[in-house]
Amino acid sequence: MSLEDEAPSLFGDATLEGPLAERLRPKTLESFIGQRHLLGPDKPLARLAASGRLHSMLLWGPPGTGKTTLARLLAASSGARCLSLSAVLSGVKDVRAAIAEAEAGRRQGQATVLFVDEVHRFNKAQQDAFLPHVEKGTVTFIGATTENPSFEVNPALLSRARVYVLRALSDEELSTVIDRALAEALDVTVTPDARRLLIDLADGDARRLLNLLEVTAQLADGAVDETLVMEAAGTRYRRFDKGGDLFYEQISALHKSVRGSDPDAALYWLCRMLDGGCDPLYVARRVVRMASEDIGNADPRALQLAVTAWDVYDRLGSPEGELALAQAVLYLASVPKSNAAYLAFGAASEHVRQTPSHPVPPHLRNAPTELMKGLGYGAGYRYAHDEPDGYAAGESYWPEDLAPQNYYQPVDRGLEAKIRARLARLKVRSGGEGNGHAE
Repeated sequence: MSLEDEAPSLFGDATLEGPLAERLRPKTLESFIGQRHLLGPDKPLARLAASGRLHSMLLWGPPGTGKTTLARLLAASSGARCLSLSAVLSGVKDVRAAIAEAEAGRRQGQATVLFVDEVHRFNKAQQDAFLPHVEKGTVTFIGATTENPSFEVNPALLSRARVYVLRALSDEELSTVIDRALAEALDVTVTPDARRLLIDLADGDARRLLNLLEVTAQLADGAVDETLVMEAAGTRYRRFDKGGDLFYEQISALHKSVRGSDPDAALYWLCRMLDGGCDPLYVARRVVRMASEDIGNADPRALQLAVTAWDVYDRLGSPEGELALAQAVLYLASVPKSNAAYLAFGAASEHVRQTPSHPVPPHLRNAPTELMKGLGYGAGYRYAHDEPDGYAAGESYWPEDLAPQNYYQPVDRGLEAKIRARLARLKVRSGGEGNGHAE
């Protein structure tokens, strides 16, 4: 636990030793780079800071977007002192010690902001330890998290704190970060190509940008060029959390691009996921799901190709098998779409859950024994293949106490257009009975 007694000591100084990112922490909200949707004129956190009064909050955003700095600056704007905990290193004992320190300050008329970094790493019991003290006003709670609070923060704590979403820094904002580092701390120049590469490698993360710039500056003899940046970077890093929000956001974007018939966008998101380290077999499973959910019988070949792509990847692995996944994604995104099978399955499943377990009508039951034949099993059943056009017009396949339903509504696209027309013709032959399909 760290205690910051006075606002000026909360923030870095470019003249001090330590990592460049720490030395360049802004000292005022006006010098804070990024998050203009929260800190711009008349924006929520700008108004809050101007009022001098804080409420408990959660700062949710990617790494390197200024969550810790922002929490400290907000504490300073309110005149409160800031107690800091890291959920990675702290436990309930540390929480209790921080609360005791805050209570002591409260008795002396001093407000306290309790900042908890990586709050999602605290378990339920540890998060619950904050609740009574937040309610009593002993501390103003500010938590920082890279994970979705809806899933990682206890509902009780979440209900007592407002969530503010921080965004990855734009290229322009990252360029401003470089300018500030060159003006205040580094005695080097940066070529335009090197600047572009630094921004690209940072991927919206100011801390990563400054760390990379600092290492590159140490290698430079007055000028930072593209070659030095690549040498310092070693490898490109992508913002992608396996199993986290970015993971599900990107698979959602892939799925919606396929559904929206944009093969190029679908291929982009596929490559983003593969580049970020996503298990290609997970992608293969999702592609099979897309084939049934969004194409269905409009083009049954989509499901066949999706399963084949999965099999190809299973046989070949990376990188050869990834091409088959790309082929399947491009095909799925390009062909006619239908969610009729998906909707029909959902409707039928829901109907089955909400209705009694109707017995199978005797004429639809199999009769492999004489006893079952004697009970009337199979009696009166019409074998469709022996009927004109292979269709037993007027035959009912529903339970006797259940009216025919109409779950499946084929769309007028792709193969389903032909299916729709055929079912309509069969309905007419059955006089509006039988399979219950509507045109």
